[in-house]
Amino acid sequence: MMYQRPQLAAAHDRYWQLILRNLNELGIDGPEHLSQNAEEFFVWKNPNLVLSQTCGMPYRIWLHDLVELVGTPDYGLEGCPPGYYRSALVVRSDDARQDIVEFSESIFAFNQTFSQSGYAAPYWHLRKHGFWFQNRLHTEQHVKSAQAVASGRADIASLDAMSWKLMEKHDAFAQELRVLDWTAPTPGLPLITANGNDADSIFNAVKSAIELLDPLDRGLLGLRGIVRIPKDKYTEIPNPP
Repeated sequence: MMYQRPQLAAAHDRYWQLILRNLNELGIDGPEHLSQNAEEFFVWKNPNLVLSQTCGMPYRIWLHDLVELVGTPDYGLEGCPPGYYRSALVVRSDDARQDIVEFSESIFAFNQTFSQSGYAAPYWHLRKHGFWFQNRLHTEQHVKSAQAVASGRADIASLDAMSWKLMEKHDAFAQELRVLDWTAPTPGLPLITANGNDADSIFNAVKSAIELLDPLDRGLLGLRGIVRIPKDKYTEIPNPP
């Protein structure tokens, strides 16, 4: 559900069918259809969870001892090692300000306080500049944060690099935005399964599915592969106070 959008729904479904076929061949049961509209934490904490993607911050705060880490999809993002991502700090294209410190009093749009890319990454990025945004707008989703900036309701937002890449491709409002700065890369959005499940077999099922996925679907989803990032690479990242 993390990168789901209407333009990708069919490709995600075909991707899941390949994963499911691989799981079934390994004797692992899974649902026929993805639960894309279910509440996030109900999914992530469900003892019957087969496979889901979560954000790095919820994983390190609440989930790392409740689930098994399967692996991390690699989206081949520019400026990032395999499986890593970073955040684009976006502003309006016609905003003349060029230095991040000029936005210290501006309205910052963010999706969730428990978002690594939307909140934690910009927080630590701005620590070195000596400030944090005191004027904040809670939007619940990256796309809504970007829309808030484009419409003038906010001045700046921090967007997951993959989400931003998809917006640039599919959303007309992205043309009204530009990247002011990038945060440092951190481990990307991990795939998880319930404790007790065979994470290694599920990793192999996903790896094979990506390899078997039609190149068009692989391009739509931005998938390059799946990598193993150690658990401590997630849990050692500091949280905002």
